Amino acid sequence: MIASLFLVLAAVCVTAGEYELSDYANHPCIRECVEGAPPMTCVYNFTVEYYYVLSKACYDCPYNITDCFRPHCVAADGVGRGIITANRMLPGPAIQVCHNDMIIVNVHNKLEGSEGTTIHWHGVLQKGSQHHDGVSMITQCPITPHSTFQYKFKGGNRGTHFWHGHAGTHRSDGLFGALVIREPLSRDPASHLFDHDLPEHTMIVHDWLVELTINRFAGHHHAGYDNKPASMLINGRGTFREFPIPNTNQTTHTPLAVFNVQKDRRYRFRVISNGIMSCPIQVSVDHHDIIMIATDGVPHDPIVVSSFNVFAGERFDFILDADKGVGNYWIRTRGLGLCGAKSTKQVAILRYENATETQPSGPTDYDSGRRNGKLLNPWNEKGGPGRTPVSLLNTTLADPLHMKQVPDKKFYVAMDFNKLDNYKFNHEELYPLTAVSRHMKLYVPQLNHITNIQPPSPLLSQYGDIPKDMFCGPHDTRNCRREYCECIHVIKVDLDDTVEMVLIDEGVTFNANHPMHLHGHHFRVVAMDKLNKSTSLREIKQMDEAGLIERNLETPVAKDTVTVADGGYTIIRFHADNPGFWLLHCHIDFHKAIGMGLIVQVGELNQMPRPPKHFPRCGNWEYTGEEEGEGEGERGTPRCPVNGAGRNQGDTCLLIPATLSAAIFSILCIRRSM
Repeated sequence: MIASLFLVLAAVCVTAGEYELSDYANHPCIRECVEGAPPMTCVYNFTVEYYYVLSKACYDCPYNITDCFRPHCVAADGVGRGIITANRMLPGPAIQVCHNDMIIVNVHNKLEGSEGTTIHWHGVLQKGSQHHDGVSMITQCPITPHSTFQYKFKGGNRGTHFWHGHAGTHRSDGLFGALVIREPLSRDPASHLFDHDLPEHTMIVHDWLVELTINRFAGHHHAGYDNKPASMLINGRGTFREFPIPNTNQTTHTPLAVFNVQKDRRYRFRVISNGIMSCPIQVSVDHHDIIMIATDGVPHDPIVVSSFNVFAGERFDFILDADKGVGNYWIRTRGLGLCGAKSTKQVAILRYENATETQPSGPTDYDSGRRNGKLLNPWNEKGGPGRTPVSLLNTTLADPLHMKQVPDKKFYVAMDFNKLDNYKFNHEELYPLTAVSRHMKLYVPQLNHITNIQPPSPLLSQYGDIPKDMFCGPHDTRNCRREYCECIHVIKVDLDDTVEMVLIDEGVTFNANHPMHLHGHHFRVVAMDKLNKSTSLREIKQMDEAGLIERNLETPVAKDTVTVADGGYTIIRFHADNPGFWLLHCHIDFHKAIGMGLIVQVGELNQMPRPPKHFPRCGNWEYTGEEEGEGEGERGTPRCPVNGAGRNQGDTCLLIPATLSAAIFSILCIRRSM
């Protein structure tokens, strides 16, 4: 054995299970949640890497449809493109646990492009585990290439959540999956309305590009390229590309997602939007009305609708009563906003037991997804008959004591696409807005006319390492309406404050909307309205001061992501009971990537949680000389990593002469299986 080790020419660390690539479909934590049962520890390994749609793992897919379901085969919509996956799956492995289970996820970054990454656990409040929120440069350093980072947190708040990449545009390229925290049926206020709550009835919907997102990002922002998605996926499946069948006039396509039910049984479906662009998605099931029972993991009074819209980052739970004739029915997703420009849509199949394994009858064109009847969560419309905004949903949670009449802190946050020259996209001297054609003008999405920038080190663990002149807040004195302003945009509240935010989409530039997501807290949606095609912060403040905005402080629904209508407002309140630095941002990926967000600092610095032991550090560095003292062994002789810096107890280090040259030495770190 020793002789074979002499052939090793580089430092090698062998870690058992690093390339496990499990789908975790039979994970022991997938179980019935029972009152009084002890919580479990649920461990997962995610290997993050570049991958490809219809890779060699797919063999003859879609011509041989069974090949499309082989391990590691990502068929998507049939368009070959680069993607980023966890465990070569799209979506990535689902995490399905019970309330208060301990979740441990080891993320192995194998991205060949040498990119850092993080994973955010969207909807999990992370009380007591703030450093595991997974936000690059806010709660942690990016996970460096070829390294592993362990997330460990309790499934402390029930409901339908999801996990996704939170560095760059990784989420848009496939780095996401479901995260569902169930509770015993005895504690679920809607349990009497359904017979089954099955993992296979979790549905992730989103728009989808036909190329790596960073290509589209660079083209759109720097060269005026199209940013409108043409495709959409449901649980990573769909049809877009048609494949001609040789020697015939027929075509075939990649398989659709299928959801199986039994007649006269009632099923809970959990819908998650991993929306990428400004594409709200209308969801409906042919010939079935549905009962909405929860949003963003929080229950509300049941409401019967024909369809609902889901914005990027939102989740909705509904109950479907399989009371129709045995057969196949279309589940339809229809894109609005930017997706409306290309009539972007997708379908899946609701299949009753004993139905033929064929597609439903009926057209699948874009207009066929326009469902009449009652709609929940309208896009850029006023509430009214047949249109129910989420602000009219009533929570089933006990009335919160902190919903007092006057909040401790109140902030007005106005948003829009602002016409400002900036050094990133429209350099004021070289290619200003006034000198380029219309499609080359890049209007900047900002909050209160400020672009949020990432700090060089994480705020939560290395606040003192960040230059103080990088920060700004609500009282910034610059004229940011006339000049481009960027900074680490922080608003500070005290621990246990009741905080109100009046979110305003002024809507001057485009007919768009912004789904806003708050980390670390649920908020109550106490008011919401669309006034006109556009509005202003000044108009909303005047209305508010005149008492013209009515708030629901008794039974407001709780969420963590909510839309702000173009030319309207959404008012949220939350109890700032979770110390830390929490991102509030638009969940449209391009908007988040160029700074449409701010950071809510909850508590003083001395109230922040301390980082875990040996927590990774990163930041700016400038050469100031050589370190004195011991940094290595004898001159030119490397040392093995010390415990806590890349090596664990039980590792064995061997200094081995390489056979190809007596002058070359290599280090082999062999990790014994424990």
